[in-house]
Amino acid sequence: MNTYTFHIKGMHCNACILLTESEVQDLPHISYVKSDLVHHTIEVGGEFGDRTSEAIAQELTDVLLKHGYTVSVEKQVVEKKWSDFLIAVPIALGFGVLFVLLQKLGLVNLVNTGTVSYGTAFLIGIIASLSTCMAVVGGLVLSMSATFAREGDKVKPQILFHIGRLISFFVLGGVIGALGAAFTLNATATFVLSLLIGLVMLVLGINLLDVFHWSKKLQPSMPKFLAKRAYGASKLNHSLTPFLVGIATFFLPCGFTQAMQIYTLGTGSFLNGALTMGSFALGTLPVLGLVSFSSFSIKNGKYVGVFFKTAGLVVILFALFNLMNSLVAIGIIQPVFSF
Repeated sequence: MNTYTFHIKGMHCNACILLTESEVQDLPHISYVKSDLVHHTIEVGGEFGDRTSEAIAQELTDVLLKHGYTVSVEKQVVEKKWSDFLIAVPIALGFGVLFVLLQKLGLVNLVNTGTVSYGTAFLIGIIASLSTCMAVVGGLVLSMSATFAREGDKVKPQILFHIGRLISFFVLGGVIGALGAAFTLNATATFVLSLLIGLVMLVLGINLLDVFHWSKKLQPSMPKFLAKRAYGASKLNHSLTPFLVGIATFFLPCGFTQAMQIYTLGTGSFLNGALTMGSFALGTLPVLGLVSFSSFSIKNGKYVGVFFKTAGLVVILFALFNLMNSLVAIGIIQPVFSF
């Protein structure tokens, strides 16, 4: 067995590790694959015959290009495009100003001190569905579509997938909330939990900016064996597979999902937990629906850099709001905004 290490362009989060490894592992002559998010590399081992490293890299690119990744022998220079911030910053600030004004006028109720409302969960779901952290779910949809398209069934599997996803987030979110009821959280524990949510979202926002690669080391991830089993379910060809895959997405390595799961644990209620995670899943539905029934992909858009930097700044704003509310809740600082 020969082993090669290639450079891979397009990786942004832990979901990218799962997606690249799972897709490359399906190649018949490859027996070992390991992706590295920090160094943006992919190591493969197998029987490659007399093929050159360039030919192998092209073969990997052919498999991964549909997900927005390219593989090369030489390290690819990734331009950070600081100029994108000239557009992203005004848009994000405008969003923040509008958000505060709507709160002040009492027209919306997205944030309450110390809590995350269902409106906030829905909005975070929208941002998550557009971010690269949801790339793995798009990969699941594409993989499943290819499997069932051979039999001429394109619509029913997609519908079953989204139904399974919504049900699992509602029910399992409720289970997490009910488990939280077994723990009595005092003021300090509530503060720590809220602080953790804010920090996770802050890391996610920084990662979306795609300019500080050190932050990728801080991003939380689901245990790899769970995520791989969830992704592997999409390869099965059975009438219930789409429904089961939709359920399995609850366990995939999306940092936004994990942040909401952490919060849900603190609700201490089955109903509140179910409605929170259900609202989050509903927020992801419009974009994932487009991915299911079209070739929509924000990753291949002309203004992808501006979009992700704007989304990252908005997520950072939400994280800062949450951190400030956590400090207000225990009396460290005075309220900055009267929500």
